Amino acid sequence: MKNTAMQARLDTEILDFVASRKTLQLASIDENGLPFSSYAPFAIGDDCIYVLLSEIAVHGINLMVNPRASALVIEDEDTAEILFARKRVNYQMCVENIEYQADGWDLGIQTLVNRHGEISANLSQKEDFKLFRLIPERGRYVKGFGKAYSFSGDSLTGDVLDHMRDGHVDRKTSAA
Repeated sequence: MKNTAMQARLDTEILDFVASRKTLQLASIDENGLPFSSYAPFAIGDDCIYVLLSEIAVHGINLMVNPRASALVIEDEDTAEILFARKRVNYQMCVENIEYQADGWDLGIQTLVNRHGEISANLSQKEDFKLFRLIPERGRYVKGFGKAYSFSGDSLTGDVLDHMRDGHVDRKTSAA
């Protein structure tokens, strides 16, 4: 269980960073086990992430077939000081397809509407659009070289947060 001031500060950093982005990179897996990457607008609610995807789109099909995904929320290239060390949060997630007007539907759609406007409400009325709840299981927060943290648990910041100390090592060179 987290109890240090540093962990509380990192929780806030992670949540603030994720909330500052409007889209995420989404990796899904097809019926043959092949990965597919895409992106989606998202909203945060109930310590999870909501996305509204068409079942016509490859990522929508994949999430219905295989309810596992990875989501990457990453700093814009244009604002990153070092492209090799862009700030990012990566989540391994369990995916729940929330059926139209089932428990959780209104909350998920309203969360998306609050963040992205009426387009979310309009799309939710199309039969091919499905609401997915992405539930974190574990993740990694990287905020620069030597500043990486892993976490686990079913929240956007996890229950356990560990500084990853297995850093970069210089190659050994042979003397001539």
